[in-house]
Amino acid sequence: MAEGEGTYRVFVSAAEPSGDGHCAGLITALQQSGCNIEFVGVGGPKMASTGCELLETTVGKAAMMYKAFRQVGHYYKLIRRIRRFLKNNKTDLVIVCDSPAFNFHIAKAAKKTGIKTLFYVAPQLWAWAGWRIVKLQKYCDKLCCVLPFEQEWFSKREVDAVFVGNPLLDELDTNLGRYKRNYTDFEPEKVQIALMPGSRAAEIQSLWGPMQRIAIRLKKKYPKAAITAVAVDEKGKDILKSMQILGFRCKYTIGTVIGTAGTADLSIVASGSATLQAAAVGCPMVIMYQSSKVLWHLIGRWLLKTKHLSLVNILAERELVPEFMPYFGSIEPIVATIEQLLKDRDKLTQMSSELVQLTEPLGRGSASERVAQIVAEMLR
Repeated sequence: MAEGEGTYRVFVSAAEPSGDGHCAGLITALQQSGCNIEFVGVGGPKMASTGCELLETTVGKAAMMYKAFRQVGHYYKLIRRIRRFLKNNKTDLVIVCDSPAFNFHIAKAAKKTGIKTLFYVAPQLWAWAGWRIVKLQKYCDKLCCVLPFEQEWFSKREVDAVFVGNPLLDELDTNLGRYKRNYTDFEPEKVQIALMPGSRAAEIQSLWGPMQRIAIRLKKKYPKAAITAVAVDEKGKDILKSMQILGFRCKYTIGTVIGTAGTADLSIVASGSATLQAAAVGCPMVIMYQSSKVLWHLIGRWLLKTKHLSLVNILAERELVPEFMPYFGSIEPIVATIEQLLKDRDKLTQMSSELVQLTEPLGRGSASERVAQIVAEMLR
């Protein structure tokens, strides 16, 4: 599609900070390619900064698992609004990014209006809720996968899928091997620890307090330890500061998962996209996610199909890094695991090397540019 062939309208839907970033990168790549596209949709500040017209800001409202039920009414009204928009405004393509519970409704609305739909970031049906594959088969015209094994998994289930790389790693040097670390001269007494409590309000509410308590315990043993916490944005930083507990001190950075993990000796990370970014720069980590103990045993553990729950360990098909998922309350096992890791220089060196090796297939080239090419082809 060459410049000057006319203007297209593309509707883009994201509900989480990661999706907002992925879609902003894709929009920028399409703009740089010379495509004449008018972007409209729902998302966050990064999409807005590219010139995408937002019907509503959805980023910041997303929740995980059981806590999402609280927002059903709000999203139901928004979905109806988007349906009306697609019905009354000629739209050439709909792009939905992650957040399948919300975006399946958007894709369904597009299908009813006769609009092609591209899914950017595959829903993790291989891990749980596999019955939703029927929805993907019905509503998805093209699926852009960000994990290597997903293309084959979805293709076998009659979904037009392609692996595009992972946009989380677009900013990294394609030669990830240079991020491998050697801990031969590592001094645990001076350890640099990164805390990454996530971007969702539910994650911060459940994980930030325990992470601080873990850090306080480690500081007692290693007084020279340096603690850095990563916030998704200024608002997130303010939230973290407002929840800071007595006796805890740290440096705060904003939106610097890769940069902070790149200089940290160890990260304590909320399960999610940040784990892949930390892995790519060879940062050993411990992964946490908290859930309702009752609901986990009644529902959650029966829905999951994978032996491990964190993306890093799912890709490795073993427990490459310690994961406490779900974490129900006591920090003692986590502190003990971290202290054991800090004593083992060989283990840290090996973990760093294996993490980089694991993520190398995800970071070859620009995922945003690859998806932009697919979008251009779908608009022809």
